[in-house]
Amino acid sequence: MRVKPRRPDVLFLVALLAVPASVSVSAQEPVVQPDPNIIVNGAQEPVASTPGPEVKGVITARSGDKMKVTADDGTTAIIAINDDTKVKAASGLFGSKKTLGADSLLNGLPVTVKTMQAGEGLVASQVSLRSNDLKTAMMIRNGTAQRFDEQAAATEALRGRMGDIDKYNVKTTANVYFDTGKAVLSPQAKAELCTTAAQADATDNALMLVVGYTDSVGSDEYNQTLSEKRASSVINYLQQACRWKPYRMLTPTGMAESDPLASNDTPEGKAQNRRVSVNVLVSKALDGI
Repeated sequence: MRVKPRRPDVLFLVALLAVPASVSVSAQEPVVQPDPNIIVNGAQEPVASTPGPEVKGVITARSGDKMKVTADDGTTAIIAINDDTKVKAASGLFGSKKTLGADSLLNGLPVTVKTMQAGEGLVASQVSLRSNDLKTAMMIRNGTAQRFDEQAAATEALRGRMGDIDKYNVKTTANVYFDTGKAVLSPQAKAELCTTAAQADATDNALMLVVGYTDSVGSDEYNQTLSEKRASSVINYLQQACRWKPYRMLTPTGMAESDPLASNDTPEGKAQNRRVSVNVLVSKALDGI
Protein backbone atom coordinates (compact mmCIF):
# COMPACT_ATOMS: atom_id res chain seq x y z
CA MET A 1 0.00 0.00 0.00
CA ARG A 2 1.27 3.38 -0.96
CA VAL A 3 1.41 5.96 1.78
CA LYS A 4 0.82 9.52 0.72
CA PRO A 5 3.03 12.14 2.33
CA ARG A 6 1.21 14.56 4.66
CA ARG A 7 0.58 18.02 3.34
CA PRO A 8 2.48 20.87 5.04
CA ASP A 9 -0.75 22.59 6.22
CA VAL A 10 -1.88 19.39 7.91
CA LEU A 11 1.45 19.06 9.72
CA PHE A 12 1.12 22.65 11.00
CA LEU A 13 -2.37 21.98 12.34
CA VAL A 14 -1.20 18.85 14.19
CA ALA A 15 1.71 20.73 15.74
CA LEU A 16 -0.54 23.56 16.83
CA LEU A 17 -2.92 21.18 18.58
CA ALA A 18 -0.01 19.62 20.45
CA VAL A 19 0.87 22.95 22.10
CA PRO A 20 -0.62 23.47 25.63
CA ALA A 21 -3.56 25.84 25.84
CA SER A 22 -1.76 28.27 28.15
CA VAL A 23 0.99 28.78 25.60
CA SER A 24 -1.59 29.31 22.91
CA VAL A 25 -3.27 32.11 24.86
CA SER A 26 -0.01 33.84 25.71
CA ALA A 27 0.99 33.76 22.11
CA GLN A 28 -2.08 35.77 21.25
CA GLU A 29 -1.47 38.56 23.82
CA PRO A 30 1.43 41.05 24.00
CA VAL A 31 4.06 40.32 26.64
CA VAL A 32 4.23 43.07 29.29
CA GLN A 33 7.74 43.66 30.61
CA PRO A 34 7.99 44.42 34.36
CA ASP A 35 8.90 48.00 35.33
CA PRO A 36 12.32 47.84 37.05
CA ASN A 37 11.37 50.93 39.11
CA ILE A 38 8.47 49.15 40.84
CA ILE A 39 9.20 46.77 43.69
CA VAL A 40 6.27 44.86 45.15
CA ASN A 41 6.69 43.68 48.72
CA GLY A 42 3.07 43.01 49.51
CA ALA A 43 2.28 46.71 50.06
CA GLN A 44 2.64 49.92 48.07
CA GLU A 45 5.76 51.90 48.90
CA PRO A 46 5.19 55.56 49.89
CA VAL A 47 6.27 58.28 47.50
CA ALA A 48 9.75 59.48 48.47
CA SER A 49 10.09 63.07 49.65
CA THR A 50 12.86 65.44 48.65
CA PRO A 51 14.75 67.75 51.04
CA GLY A 52 12.96 71.06 51.63
CA PRO A 53 14.09 74.42 53.02
CA GLU A 54 15.17 75.03 56.60
CA VAL A 55 12.61 77.30 58.26
CA LYS A 56 13.46 79.52 61.24
CA GLY A 57 10.90 81.53 63.15
CA VAL A 58 8.23 81.45 65.83
CA ILE A 59 5.24 79.12 65.94
CA THR A 60 2.25 81.44 65.60
CA ALA A 61 -0.50 78.83 65.16
CA ARG A 62 -1.20 75.13 65.69
CA SER A 63 -4.06 73.21 64.10
CA GLY A 64 -4.11 69.41 64.30
CA ASP A 65 -1.02 68.03 62.60
CA LYS A 66 0.02 71.39 61.13
CA MET A 67 1.81 74.42 62.49
CA LYS A 68 2.42 77.90 61.12
CA VAL A 69 5.94 79.29 61.53
CA THR A 70 6.46 83.05 61.07
CA ALA A 71 9.96 84.26 60.19
CA ASP A 72 11.41 87.59 61.33
CA ASP A 73 10.61 89.15 57.93
CA GLY A 74 6.91 88.40 58.39
CA THR A 75 6.75 85.49 55.92
CA THR A 76 4.96 82.35 57.03
CA ALA A 77 5.20 78.64 56.27
CA ILE A 78 2.61 75.94 56.94
CA ILE A 79 4.44 72.75 57.97
CA ALA A 80 2.93 69.34 58.63
CA ILE A 81 4.00 67.14 61.55
CA ASN A 82 3.87 63.35 61.39
CA ASP A 83 5.02 60.33 63.39
CA ASP A 84 8.51 60.57 61.85
CA THR A 85 9.04 64.18 62.96
CA LYS A 86 11.81 64.43 65.57
CA VAL A 87 11.53 67.22 68.15
CA LYS A 88 14.82 68.10 69.87
CA ALA A 89 15.36 70.52 72.75
CA ALA A 90 18.87 71.81 73.46
CA SER A 91 19.86 72.73 77.00
CA GLY A 92 22.90 73.08 79.21
CA LEU A 93 26.33 74.53 78.61
CA PHE A 94 27.25 72.05 75.87
CA GLY A 95 23.85 72.01 74.21
CA SER A 96 22.81 68.48 75.18
CA LYS A 97 19.62 67.49 73.41
CA LYS A 98 16.47 65.83 74.65
CA THR A 99 13.80 64.24 72.47
CA LEU A 100 10.30 65.62 72.97
CA GLY A 101 6.80 64.91 71.67
CA ALA A 102 4.97 66.97 69.07
CA ASP A 103 2.66 68.30 71.82
CA SER A 104 5.57 70.46 73.02
CA LEU A 105 5.35 72.60 69.86
CA LEU A 106 3.45 75.50 71.43
CA ASN A 107 2.46 78.89 70.11
CA GLY A 108 5.10 81.55 70.71
CA LEU A 109 7.98 79.05 70.60
CA PRO A 110 11.08 79.94 68.49
CA VAL A 111 12.08 76.92 66.38
CA THR A 112 14.36 75.79 63.57
CA VAL A 113 12.64 73.28 61.29
CA LYS A 114 14.29 70.94 58.81
CA THR A 115 11.70 70.02 56.20
CA MET A 116 10.96 67.59 53.42
CA GLN A 117 9.03 68.59 50.31
CA ALA A 118 6.08 66.24 49.90
CA GLY A 119 4.08 67.22 46.85
CA GLU A 120 3.16 70.88 47.24
CA GLY A 121 3.50 70.88 51.05
CA LEU A 122 6.25 70.79 53.64
CA VAL A 123 6.67 68.08 56.27
CA ALA A 124 8.91 68.59 59.32
CA SER A 125 11.68 66.01 59.58
CA GLN A 126 13.25 67.67 62.64
CA VAL A 127 12.25 70.57 64.88
CA SER A 128 14.96 72.09 67.09
CA LEU A 129 14.28 74.42 70.00
CA ARG A 130 15.77 75.56 73.29
CA SER A 131 14.58 74.22 76.60
CA ASN A 132 14.40 77.68 78.16
CA ASP A 133 12.17 78.90 75.33
CA LEU A 134 9.92 75.89 75.82
CA LYS A 135 9.57 76.64 79.54
CA THR A 136 8.55 80.18 78.69
CA ALA A 137 6.06 79.05 76.04
CA MET A 138 4.53 76.59 78.48
CA MET A 139 4.04 79.43 80.96
CA ILE A 140 2.15 81.68 78.61
CA ARG A 141 0.59 79.17 76.15
CA ASN A 142 -0.54 81.90 73.80
CA GLY A 143 0.36 83.33 70.43
CA THR A 144 -0.76 85.66 67.69
CA ALA A 145 -3.09 83.04 66.16
CA GLN A 146 -4.78 79.97 67.55
CA ARG A 147 -6.44 78.33 64.57
CA PHE A 148 -6.04 78.73 60.82
CA ASP A 149 -9.77 79.06 60.21
CA GLU A 150 -10.35 81.72 62.91
CA GLN A 151 -8.01 84.51 61.80
CA ALA A 152 -10.74 87.13 61.47
CA ALA A 153 -12.20 86.36 64.90
CA ALA A 154 -8.72 86.28 66.44
CA THR A 155 -7.95 89.71 65.00
CA GLU A 156 -11.08 91.19 66.54
CA ALA A 157 -10.20 89.61 69.88
CA LEU A 158 -6.74 91.16 69.72
CA ARG A 159 -8.25 94.54 68.98
CA GLY A 160 -10.33 94.13 72.13
CA ARG A 161 -7.18 93.87 74.22
CA MET A 162 -6.48 97.52 73.40
CA GLY A 163 -9.46 98.41 75.58
CA ASP A 164 -7.44 97.36 78.65
CA ILE A 165 -4.72 99.92 78.00
CA ASP A 166 -6.07 102.11 80.82
CA LYS A 167 -4.89 99.46 83.30
CA TYR A 168 -1.27 100.33 82.47
CA ASN A 169 1.00 103.32 82.66
CA VAL A 170 2.80 103.91 79.35
CA LYS A 171 6.43 104.56 80.19
CA THR A 172 7.84 104.98 76.68
CA THR A 173 6.81 104.42 73.06
CA ALA A 174 9.26 103.69 70.26
CA ASN A 175 8.28 103.55 66.59
CA VAL A 176 10.05 101.65 63.82
CA TYR A 177 9.19 102.32 60.19
CA PHE A 178 8.68 100.24 57.06
CA ASP A 179 8.78 100.64 53.30
CA THR A 180 5.53 100.66 51.33
CA GLY A 181 3.88 97.24 51.34
CA LYS A 182 6.78 95.66 53.27
CA ALA A 183 7.14 93.98 56.65
CA VAL A 184 10.96 93.64 56.60
CA LEU A 185 12.94 95.35 59.35
CA SER A 186 15.69 97.75 58.31
CA PRO A 187 19.11 97.66 60.03
CA GLN A 188 18.21 100.91 61.80
CA ALA A 189 14.92 99.44 63.04
CA LYS A 190 16.70 96.36 64.39
CA ALA A 191 19.17 98.49 66.33
CA GLU A 192 16.38 100.65 67.76
CA LEU A 193 14.39 97.60 68.87
CA CYS A 194 17.27 96.16 70.87
CA THR A 195 17.93 99.58 72.43
CA THR A 196 14.28 99.79 73.44
CA ALA A 197 14.39 96.25 74.86
CA ALA A 198 17.50 97.05 76.91
CA GLN A 199 15.91 100.21 78.33
CA ALA A 200 12.67 98.38 79.12
CA ASP A 201 14.58 95.59 80.83
CA ALA A 202 15.89 98.15 83.30
CA THR A 203 12.32 99.12 84.21
CA ASP A 204 10.80 97.08 87.03
CA ASN A 205 7.74 95.02 86.04
CA ALA A 206 7.84 96.33 82.46
CA LEU A 207 5.77 94.71 79.72
CA MET A 208 5.63 95.43 76.01
CA LEU A 209 2.65 96.00 73.75
CA VAL A 210 3.46 95.86 70.02
CA VAL A 211 0.98 97.38 67.56
CA GLY A 212 1.35 97.42 63.77
CA TYR A 213 0.02 100.14 61.44
CA THR A 214 -0.11 101.00 57.73
CA ASP A 215 -0.72 104.07 55.59
CA SER A 216 -3.94 104.45 53.60
CA VAL A 217 -2.70 102.73 50.43
CA GLY A 218 -4.49 99.43 49.74
CA SER A 219 -7.73 97.79 50.82
CA ASP A 220 -8.82 97.39 54.43
CA GLU A 221 -8.24 93.62 54.28
CA TYR A 222 -4.76 94.03 52.76
CA ASN A 223 -3.74 96.65 55.33
CA GLN A 224 -5.04 94.56 58.23
CA THR A 225 -2.89 91.61 57.13
CA LEU A 226 0.12 93.85 56.49
CA SER A 227 -0.12 95.54 59.89
CA GLU A 228 -0.20 92.11 61.57
CA LYS A 229 2.86 90.96 59.59
CA ARG A 230 4.75 94.07 60.67
CA ALA A 231 3.85 93.45 64.30
CA SER A 232 4.98 89.81 63.96
CA SER A 233 8.32 90.91 62.49
CA VAL A 234 8.94 93.15 65.47
CA ILE A 235 7.83 90.51 67.99
CA ASN A 236 10.11 87.88 66.45
CA TYR A 237 13.14 90.17 66.42
CA LEU A 238 12.58 91.35 69.99
CA GLN A 239 12.39 87.75 71.22
CA GLN A 240 15.09 86.16 69.07
CA ALA A 241 17.72 88.88 68.68
CA CYS A 242 17.03 91.22 71.60
CA ARG A 243 16.19 88.34 73.99
CA TRP A 244 13.00 89.94 75.31
CA LYS A 245 11.08 87.27 77.21
CA PRO A 246 7.75 86.23 75.63
CA TYR A 247 5.99 86.21 79.01
CA ARG A 248 6.74 89.93 79.28
CA MET A 249 4.91 90.61 76.01
CA LEU A 250 1.24 91.48 75.81
CA THR A 251 -0.62 89.97 72.88
CA PRO A 252 0.35 91.95 69.75
CA THR A 253 -2.13 93.27 67.21
CA GLY A 254 -2.45 95.02 63.87
CA MET A 255 -4.52 98.18 63.57
CA ALA A 256 -4.21 98.73 59.78
CA GLU A 257 -4.53 102.47 59.01
CA SER A 258 -6.15 103.40 62.32
CA ASP A 259 -4.61 106.08 64.55
CA PRO A 260 -2.34 107.73 61.96
CA LEU A 261 0.52 109.83 63.28
CA ALA A 262 0.33 112.18 60.31
CA SER A 263 -1.84 112.96 57.31
CA ASN A 264 -2.03 110.30 54.62
CA ASP A 265 -2.35 113.05 52.01
CA THR A 266 1.42 113.46 51.66
CA PRO A 267 4.29 111.00 51.08
CA GLU A 268 5.96 112.25 54.25
CA GLY A 269 2.82 111.63 56.29
CA LYS A 270 2.36 108.14 54.85
CA ALA A 271 5.97 107.30 55.74
CA GLN A 272 5.27 108.16 59.40
CA ASN A 273 2.16 105.99 59.40
CA ARG A 274 3.92 102.86 58.08
CA ARG A 275 5.11 101.88 61.53
CA VAL A 276 5.05 99.52 64.46
CA SER A 277 4.72 101.08 67.91
CA VAL A 278 6.53 99.36 70.77
CA ASN A 279 4.91 100.52 74.00
CA VAL A 280 6.67 99.89 77.31
CA LEU A 281 4.01 99.49 79.98
CA VAL A 282 3.80 98.92 83.70
CA SER A 283 0.60 97.82 85.39
CA LYS A 284 -0.85 100.60 87.52
CA ALA A 285 -1.14 98.12 90.37
CA LEU A 286 2.62 97.47 90.24
CA ASP A 287 4.00 100.83 89.17
CA GLY A 288 6.39 102.11 91.75
CA ILE A 289 6.66 98.83 93.67
